[in-house]
Amino acid sequence: MKTIYHAALVLALTMSAGANAQPIDPKVQARIDRILKATPLIDGHNDIAEQLAENYQRSVAGLANGTNQRQPKPLMTDMARLHQGRVGGQFWSVYIDGTITGDAAIRETIEQIDIVRRMIDAYPNDLEFARTADDVVRIHKAGRVASMLGIEGGRQIGGSLAALRQFYNLGARYMTLTHNQTTEWADSATDDPKYDGLNPFGVTVVHEMNRIGMLVDLSHVSPATMKDAIAASRAPVIFSHSSARALVDHPRNVPDDVLRLLPANGGVVMVNFVPNFISGAVWKWGAEQSAEEARLKAIHRASSANVKAGLKAWEAAHPSPVVTSADVADHIDHVAKIAGFDHVGIGADLDGIPFTPRGLEGVETFPNLFAELIRRGWSDANLAKLAGGNVLRVLRQAEAVSAAMRNEPPAMSEVDTGK
Repeated sequence: MKTIYHAALVLALTMSAGANAQPIDPKVQARIDRILKATPLIDGHNDIAEQLAENYQRSVAGLANGTNQRQPKPLMTDMARLHQGRVGGQFWSVYIDGTITGDAAIRETIEQIDIVRRMIDAYPNDLEFARTADDVVRIHKAGRVASMLGIEGGRQIGGSLAALRQFYNLGARYMTLTHNQTTEWADSATDDPKYDGLNPFGVTVVHEMNRIGMLVDLSHVSPATMKDAIAASRAPVIFSHSSARALVDHPRNVPDDVLRLLPANGGVVMVNFVPNFISGAVWKWGAEQSAEEARLKAIHRASSANVKAGLKAWEAAHPSPVVTSADVADHIDHVAKIAGFDHVGIGADLDGIPFTPRGLEGVETFPNLFAELIRRGWSDANLAKLAGGNVLRVLRQAEAVSAAMRNEPPAMSEVDTGK
């Protein structure tokens, strides 16, 4: 699992989320539909492949509808709900544990890619594989979800630029430079730093990603790595699922000084739905709950039942904070204020998180977020940029940079040359 939460935290926050938000006013819904018919809603990060691998023996069967009731693990995604949510394009995350390295990482990544590619093939009326921005536009107009892949962690290439190129050929259109662990060439946001950003091989990785047309994803990386990658990249970068650090000082969020670099670079922060990242109250509550659990374990070393009972009593006395779609909208507003409306998108992280904000429980609920932004006065033009216009621009710019670099030879790493 990408993130481990105490079961009680998951239950408490899931209960606090409650049912979906109130129905959207028909006139507002009509406006949302008009915007999302003209511009595809492109979500930067969905982890259903991870769930299928961990809980469903890698099977892609049974995803047409009703997966929110599925056992042993309800899902936040299925084909019917993708259409209900007006999703027009999706980056499907290809994730493996960041502690896996070398050839094993490459093999497991291929296995995850296979899940996504089989899923796309299994639902041809709903999904279609996309390689370019023009593909995304064409597929959206046909009423299907344009499907691309995102490699979620630089260790997944096993130190091999040849593997990076072949992942691109298999459909990967971004790679996150790190996951939770600092790699052999880039500092993570959630691990001890080693390089103060990127080391020389990390800069080479960014260059090669530019050359082949793969987006550089800076979610999960440290601020120093963000700055080094932006400086090294000829193409716009993305943050496939991150939020604003000025609002919640979580290491996974993007600081304002980095947001201010995006206009010159052209990049996009795709704001996510993770409650711990978008609500300071939830983050603090989770830390306090973990501290209480540790205290109880120290006191009741011989009785897990006493620990469980004590934690339940603490939670009854300290209810979990409520987090809503308005909290997500706050982060979107902040990114737009600091970086500009041309540099914000949506990267929900659905099926990669155990609970969600109220009103954003699955892929069917994206219109609720647009309704909240309409309530705040967002224009149709800026909503279209948020939905997918900004990401389409970034994809096209990355394609143009790749075309301009086509005469440069492929970069080689030591593992590729046998040194």
